[in-house]
Amino acid sequence: MSSEPLPLFSLLKLPLLHFGAGSFSCLPKLVSGYGRYLMIVTGSRSFEASGRLEWLFGELRMAGIGYHHCRVQGEPSPELIDAAVASGRMVGVDMVIAIGGGSVIDAGKAVSAMLLQDYPVERFIEGRPGFLEHDGRKVPFFAVPTTSGTGSEATNNAVISRVGADGFKRSLRHPAFVPDVAVVDPELICSAPRNLTVASGMDAFTQLLEAWVSPFASPYTDMLAFHGMEYFNRSFIRACSDGAEDSAVRADIAYAAFLSGVVLGNAGLGIVHGFASSVGGAFDIPHGVLCATLLAEATRENILQLQHSGSGNSILRKYAAAGGLLNGTPDVGVAEGCGMLVEKLEEWQDALDVPLLGVYGIGVEDVDTIASVTKSKSNPVDLQPDCLKKILLARI
Repeated sequence: MSSEPLPLFSLLKLPLLHFGAGSFSCLPKLVSGYGRYLMIVTGSRSFEASGRLEWLFGELRMAGIGYHHCRVQGEPSPELIDAAVASGRMVGVDMVIAIGGGSVIDAGKAVSAMLLQDYPVERFIEGRPGFLEHDGRKVPFFAVPTTSGTGSEATNNAVISRVGADGFKRSLRHPAFVPDVAVVDPELICSAPRNLTVASGMDAFTQLLEAWVSPFASPYTDMLAFHGMEYFNRSFIRACSDGAEDSAVRADIAYAAFLSGVVLGNAGLGIVHGFASSVGGAFDIPHGVLCATLLAEATRENILQLQHSGSGNSILRKYAAAGGLLNGTPDVGVAEGCGMLVEKLEEWQDALDVPLLGVYGIGVEDVDTIASVTKSKSNPVDLQPDCLKKILLARI
């Protein structure tokens, strides 16, 4: 019996992963083997309020490791990264740890990547004027997520943005930027508020689904993406409701988010993340909210265009399998499974009060411009501008 040959594919390295409740306590011992002066990048003040940051400071002092604390609010800009790098050089930082959500981890990742470079970070951001290829030199980097969303603890890129008329949202990227160590402790995530749990969770699921149907998917990414969707589905709604403080529930979502980072780096992402780049540079909308509000409509349009093309049967089967997984009916037919998937995504959207784009100042008058600059080479079907407008208009 003949079988389809395996496709050509390559894989990024993975971080050394420490996963599980209480794993944060191993952090001081882990960093001691990498350097002597640590930059600690955190978000606003919720992590500090937990008492864990002060505990970490004390452990580092006992181990003879110097530290410099840097706070990040919002998504990192080139100016923030350059300022953090300058302060780190002044004190002799030789390793970086980021403890926080995806933006904090991206900021720490970028600082790690820039401490050994002579140019400002914007010169190395994809698509920016005067772009230079980064040579991959960096200082050791540790990622400790306190949300379950971007999977940045497993990716090779850091998203840097500048919001405004000439804004952008693009990546600093190199295979060497995958964190050296990731510590994923679900106990750190139990305090995340509902709105953040919803937005970050939907980002993770979007990454899993988009990598699952990507034309660059491989048997490796397929296995991990489907597995991640399984764990996400069994605990997401509980994480947003009565299971928010249950570390086992949070562990499922943290695991799914980590896998979403692995698969996005190896298979790419689709049109929702294409919108994240074009919309995110012009409007101040949280990335996870954008994913949550566009995923159902984008999935519906992808399925419709694949059906019209007549050449997307293998991808439609994947969409159907995801629909069957989310609804507990694994043997569902293709058309029915695709419909069930869109219905489940809409159900989540409604149940979790996902806001419309208009809440963030995005209006009908912006749709043409957004559609004209939105691209995604990893989407399973080429969506024309009219299709992109249709997705946006449904969520204004």
